[in-house]
Amino acid sequence: MRIDKYIWAVRLFKKRTDAATACTKGWILINNQSVKASKAVKIGDVISVKHQSIFREYKVLNLIKNRVGAKLVADNILEITPEEVLFKLKVQNEFSKISTPRRDARTGRPTKKERRDLDRHFE
Repeated sequence: MRIDKYIWAVRLFKKRTDAATACTKGWILINNQSVKASKAVKIGDVISVKHQSIFREYKVLNLIKNRVGAKLVADNILEITPEEVLFKLKVQNEFSKISTPRRDARTGRPTKKERRDLDRHFE
């Protein structure tokens, strides 16, 4: 089975074209080797998918022909990403939520003074 079709079928990507694009960009690795979208997947392969700044790792348990429901994904693929990597991602996400300034909805664009104040704050 093709890697782009497999990662789409197990719901790692919403569209198959997104999965193929990720392969082209080098965001998909099989056994730590960059692959094209047409690369065949075998049972037991370790697939690494770039997610934000880390690679999440999955082990292939079964090969399937069509996209499966969310409840059946666990029968076909197993996430084996180390806990410390997932913790690092969680900390990065929480930090980005804290450090990103938010403006009230419907207040319009910042004035020149407000923009300068924001620039000074983040220097």
